[in-house]
Amino acid sequence: MSQKTDLEKIASKVASCKDCPLYKEAQNPVAGQGDPEAKVVFIGEGPGANEDKLGIPFCGRSGNLLDKLLAQIYLKRETVFITNIVKHRPPKNRDPTPQEIVTCTPYLRQQLLTIKPKVIVTLGRFALNYFIPDVFISKSHGQLVEIKWEGLDLNLMPLYHPAAGLRNGNVLKDIQADFIKLGFFLGTIKKKKPSTLENKELEKEPAQTDLFSKN
Repeated sequence: MSQKTDLEKIASKVASCKDCPLYKEAQNPVAGQGDPEAKVVFIGEGPGANEDKLGIPFCGRSGNLLDKLLAQIYLKRETVFITNIVKHRPPKNRDPTPQEIVTCTPYLRQQLLTIKPKVIVTLGRFALNYFIPDVFISKSHGQLVEIKWEGLDLNLMPLYHPAAGLRNGNVLKDIQADFIKLGFFLGTIKKKKPSTLENKELEKEPAQTDLFSKN
């Protein structure tokens, strides 16, 4: 059975899930989207209004920013996998409750064990704290850490959520700089950083790994 088929089965379970109250006010489930064999998985908090309407993760303003950031490190949305901690929109974009997270994250666990990525990029504090509790995103963003999770050896990089960058110009600069670090690590940026995302703190390039090499 293929990874694509397994992810489709998980999405079907999400679509019929009534284990927490979020489904009651949601228009559509948002299970995830992308390459079933992705080496990099991006995990946000939960669907927003546009995502809820279309059933697609990160398709609103935050998604537009994410697409631009991916392009700056020479990645396309279809080469990664994008999902969220909770799969139905919390009413009025409120934070998901601890119980909602506990109820919904088994779907995320199944997705990750199916895809078996090499890199997890958490977008925002809820995704970060799912893997590493009690860590502040303000102190850990842009720092690559190796973790052992459910038998998988993962490289985890916490980033601010793109929505925070839309609200705060300084946070946006941090997100841009952190994406450059991510690009260097993945090996998608080989020689020099994109001129549109220059950052003086990145004169020394971090170690690269050719995760997208065909060899």
